Amino acid sequence: MMCQPFLPPPPEGVNFAGQTVLITGGNSGLGLETARQCLALQAKRVIITVRSEAKAQDALSTLRANPDVRGSNPDATLDAFILDLDDYQSAIDFVHKVKQEVAELDVLLCNAGTCMPEYQTSKSGHERHMQVNCYSQFLIALELLPLLRATTAMRKTPSRCTMVGSYSHANNSLADHPLPDGVSVVEHFDNPANYVKFKQYMNSKLVMHAFVQHLATLVPANEVIVNAPCPGVVATTLMKGFPLWLRAIIFVWHKTMGRSVEQGARALIYATRVAGEETHGKYLSNNEVASAASVLSGKDGQEFARRVWTDSCREVRKVKPDIPIPDCIYILVFAFG
Repeated sequence: MMCQPFLPPPPEGVNFAGQTVLITGGNSGLGLETARQCLALQAKRVIITVRSEAKAQDALSTLRANPDVRGSNPDATLDAFILDLDDYQSAIDFVHKVKQEVAELDVLLCNAGTCMPEYQTSKSGHERHMQVNCYSQFLIALELLPLLRATTAMRKTPSRCTMVGSYSHANNSLADHPLPDGVSVVEHFDNPANYVKFKQYMNSKLVMHAFVQHLATLVPANEVIVNAPCPGVVATTLMKGFPLWLRAIIFVWHKTMGRSVEQGARALIYATRVAGEETHGKYLSNNEVASAASVLSGKDGQEFARRVWTDSCREVRKVKPDIPIPDCIYILVFAFG
């Protein structure tokens, strides 16, 4: 990504008026800025997720004090729910709270993520990139899909399930550690022998894009639009766990080539409000449908996506046996039921 074009604000008249937006990872960076922009664009309710009460209060205070929010949408409802994506139980508790306290949901933006150089194990026992960037967010998306569907039925316009993607996945073929037959996606990435330093983040984003691609074959676009935008190179704290020398290089890279957080968030606003059914199941770059990784194309790509889907659903069912998982019958019921 050598040059990043300017991303404009949404067209005049496009807003979130009357809508409820849920953003995972909303206490800093892209999540916090996207929450601010949603509020400035008249969202009725914005829910962000944080990992602690202290972070919740800081984020809520920042948003409420923002001049754009105070000036244009002072009566909006703003909430912060606790969520630690490193832990399945936290994700389960979170979706339970959402189901209890949120009657309608127009936008689910799975924005939270992690990036680190070394192999680490999550609280739930899996490789941490995959746990945080994939499995826990897949669980949340599947659990909240019925609420998104119900909101669509009420609004008569599609809800959005948007997972933040990355351009880094596009050149990833898993060639260094191919996924062998007879081994699940979860087992493969849990194996430290398959961990490639500085590459696991793009592996997790490849898995996420595969999940989005297959989910879109099971959920009609006129019901819930599922897409995966890349915000581009943005100066955030995502790589705060990297060595100091590397962070110095990244800092220069961000300063010379990176988008501002405001610009990066516009890509997420576009995907969750402006983009239409043409983006269903697609990877978006610079507010346009773009080519995903070649490993996701053709029959082999469909099979890889199906394998990611099957293994991921099997994994989350272990911790949430009653999780609602769509299948081909789901489409027929919606289309003709």
